[in-house]
Amino acid sequence: MLRSFVTEMSCFAGDPNFCPECGNILPLPGVQDVVRCPRCSFSIPVAEFSGQEIRSTVVFNPVEQSTMSLEGEDDSELKGAVIDRRCSRCNKEGMIYHTRQMRSADEGQTVFFTCTHCRYQEKEDS
Repeated sequence: MLRSFVTEMSCFAGDPNFCPECGNILPLPGVQDVVRCPRCSFSIPVAEFSGQEIRSTVVFNPVEQSTMSLEGEDDSELKGAVIDRRCSRCNKEGMIYHTRQMRSADEGQTVFFTCTHCRYQEKEDS
């Protein structure tokens, strides 16, 4: 339904969620009679959106991909996000990190890194 209006008033036709003139994302229809592009001010009558269903989903990364748990010789566990950082001791990729505010509040926090392979610990002040 939107395409018929757009072909009469615009040079382009496309997804109804985007402005046919500049490609900017259109705001959701509201109480006004038209939907106006915030970038180029192209307007489409709100009636053109009648009957359209708008859906959105949020997909989170699985927990097992974003965290890692290691069991060591002393039965303590390391938990945290695993990042691509090379260990300066064993030269293998993959370290777990966590942050702490070690200094005053107006200074940066300290980042602690622990190697997932040899458990070597490094710190970095930011």
